Amino acid sequence: MKIYPEKISGELSRTLQPAYIVSGDEPLLIQEVCDEVRAALHKAGYIERDLFHVETGFDWSQVLHSNNSISLFAEKKILELRMASDKPGDKGARALTELVQNQSEDNCLLLVMPRVSAATQRTKWFKTVESTSGFIQVWPIDARNLPGWLANRFRRAGLQASREAVQALAYKTEGNLLAAVQEIERLKLCSDSNRIDLQQVLGGVEDNSRYDVFLLIDAALKGNTERVIKIVEGLQLEGTAPLYLNFMLARELRSLSAMAFKMEQGQSLGNAMKSGRVWNNRREPVTACLRRHSVNSLERLQLRLTEVDRMVKGLTPGRPWDELASTLMALSA
Repeated sequence: MKIYPEKISGELSRTLQPAYIVSGDEPLLIQEVCDEVRAALHKAGYIERDLFHVETGFDWSQVLHSNNSISLFAEKKILELRMASDKPGDKGARALTELVQNQSEDNCLLLVMPRVSAATQRTKWFKTVESTSGFIQVWPIDARNLPGWLANRFRRAGLQASREAVQALAYKTEGNLLAAVQEIERLKLCSDSNRIDLQQVLGGVEDNSRYDVFLLIDAALKGNTERVIKIVEGLQLEGTAPLYLNFMLARELRSLSAMAFKMEQGQSLGNAMKSGRVWNNRREPVTACLRRHSVNSLERLQLRLTEVDRMVKGLTPGRPWDELASTLMALSA
C-alpha cells in the first residue's frame, strides 16, 4: 500500500502495517518519516529495536535470526534495515522474501533505502515485500516548492519570517534541507523576537560564508585541493558535524555517479547534466569533475563515505574527519 509522506500521520493513527518501506534520497525527510513510524510503533508496544546496516558482505542470517528469536525485554520489536542500495543482491532478495513470508506477528519490519528505481519495483522480491507493507516514497523538495516548505518550518519553530527572508534562505540552502533546518534553529536561538527579516538571514549567510560545505564540495569538484584542505580545517575548527558533511558529500557523489553512468552509455555531457538537474552556476565544477572521474572511481569514493558513517556511529574505529579529508582530496585529484 502506497502512503504519501504528507498523509503518514493519519495513516499511522488509523492502522499499523506489518512492514514499512521508506525510500528516498533526502536524508532529513527520510529521518523525519522514520521518526514518525518508530514513534507510532513505540506507542503500540514495539519497544525493542534491532538495527541492521546492510552493506557489501552483509550477513542476512542475522535478520532472519532476529525475526525468529524471542525478545527478552519486550513482546514486540522493530526490525530496522538501513540499505545502502535498492539492490540487495540474490542473497538479500531471498532473505527479504523469506522474512516477510515468515514474519513474526510480534515484529514490524522497517526497510529504509535510497530511491527505489522502477526496475527494482518490478522485481519479485520487492513486490513480495510491498504486498505486506506501507510504501512511503519521499521526494526532494524542488525549487518551486522550497519557499513554501521553509515558511512552514519557520512557523513550526514559532517564527514569523518575511517573504524576503524565506526567499533568501531558499536561495542559500536549495538542495540541502538539513542546512535549512539548522539555519532556522540558529535564527530561533539568536533572534530577540519571533520575527525574522531579510537582514537576519543575510547576517547568518555572512557569518557562514568563510567556511561553507557548498564551497567545499565545489572546490573538490573543481580540483582545487589546496582550498579543499583549508575549508575542511575551518569546518572542523568551527565544530561542524562530520555526519552532516558526510550526508552532503554522499548526495553529491550519487548524483555524479548517475551522470557518469549516462555518459558511459553514450549520452553527451550536456544531456547528462540536464537529467541530473545541474544548475547553470554549478555546471563548471560538475563538468571538471566528470572529466576526471569514472563511474568506478566515484562509487569507490561512496564506499569510503560508508566507512565514515560507521566511524561516526562508533561501529568502526577511525577518525571521521581524517577520512572525510582524504575522500575529498581524492575527489579533487
